Amino acid sequence: MVLWKGLIEHYREYLPVTVNTPVISLNEGNTPLIRACHANDIITEDIELYFKFEGANPSGSFKDRGMTMAISKAVEENSRAVICASTGNTSASAAAYSARARIGAIVIIPEGKIAMGKLAQAMIHGAMVIQINGNFDDALRIVKELVARHKFAMVNSINPYRIEGQKTAAFEVCDQLGSAPVYHAMPVGNAGNITAYWKGYKEYFGQGKIKALPTMLGFQAAGAAPIVRDAPVPDPETVATAIRIGNPASWSGAVAARDESGGRIEAVTDQEILSAYKFIASKEGVFCEPASAASLAGVIKLSHEGFFKKGDSVVCTLTGHGLKDPDNAIQLSEQPIKVSADISAVEEVLKGCCI
Repeated sequence: MVLWKGLIEHYREYLPVTVNTPVISLNEGNTPLIRACHANDIITEDIELYFKFEGANPSGSFKDRGMTMAISKAVEENSRAVICASTGNTSASAAAYSARARIGAIVIIPEGKIAMGKLAQAMIHGAMVIQINGNFDDALRIVKELVARHKFAMVNSINPYRIEGQKTAAFEVCDQLGSAPVYHAMPVGNAGNITAYWKGYKEYFGQGKIKALPTMLGFQAAGAAPIVRDAPVPDPETVATAIRIGNPASWSGAVAARDESGGRIEAVTDQEILSAYKFIASKEGVFCEPASAASLAGVIKLSHEGFFKKGDSVVCTLTGHGLKDPDNAIQLSEQPIKVSADISAVEEVLKGCCI
C-alpha cells in the first residue's frame, strides 16, 4: 500500500524545500475532482463541468495547501509564532498547522464577520484569537505593522510560500484530467488562489506536462468586487464571508492571471452565489461554503451570455467545506417537520411523497 504523504512530498521537485526543511503536514492535497452530473440543468452549452473540491483538505479548505508550506518554512527559519489576518479559513488552517508544529499562532479577525465554524476551529486548535472592530483589510494592515515591529512569521497569502503550496492544486487538476481544462473558474477574495493556480499551470506547461494553458475565470461578490471596479471597496459586504475583502493582497497577481490567460474577472450577486450554492448541494451532493459557489455562479452567468462552446472542459474550484458556515445552509433549507413519535404520524407526512 502506498499512502498519500501530503503535497510537499508528492510535488517536492516543484517546491522551494530542501532536505533541511521540516515538513509539517496533515496529508493535505489529493482532493477529488468531481464530474458534475446535472450541468445541463443550469448551463446552456453542453460542457464538461468539474468541481475541484478543496473542502476535502484536513481543515476543510484550500488554505491547507499554502499553510503546509508556510508553516514548514517558518519552522525551518526558527520562528516561534506565526500571525495572520483572516475572514476564517486562513485562521483555521494556520491554527491547525501551528498546533501540529508546536509553535504559537496569533489570528486577527474582524468581529462579527466570521462564520462560527471557522472561528471554532481556530479556537480549539489553541490559537490566540483577537477580534478587532473593523474589517479584514483593517486586520491585515495591523498584522503587517506587527510583523514590522516584532519577529512573527506572517502566513497570509502575501507570504510567497503560501502561493507555492497553493499552486499544487493546478498540478492535481492536470494529473486528474490528463490535461489542463479549457477554463478554470474560482472565487476571488484576497486573490492568492487565482494567482497560485496560474503559477502552477504555467510551471506544468513549462515542464511539458501539459500542452496548453487554461483560460482563468475569477468571480468576486458584487458587494466586494474591487478588481472588477478597479478600486478598493472600503466597506465590503457579501453573504460569502470568505471573499468579503475590499483590497486584495494579491491584486496584481489576479490581474496578471486574467490578462496573461485571456480570461475574465467578473462580479456575481449574493443571490446568484446562493442559488449556485444550493444547486451544488441539492443536485450534485457536494456541500461547499457559500463563497465556493461564486465559481459556479460565474460560470452560469457567462453561460447565459453564450461564452462557452460545446465540449469545453470547465473546472470550478470549491474552496471550502459547507460545514464551515452551516447557518446559511439551514436558512436556505426546508425546516424539519415535527410530528409525534408514532409511525402513523410519520406515514401521514409521507403520503403523496414517498409512499
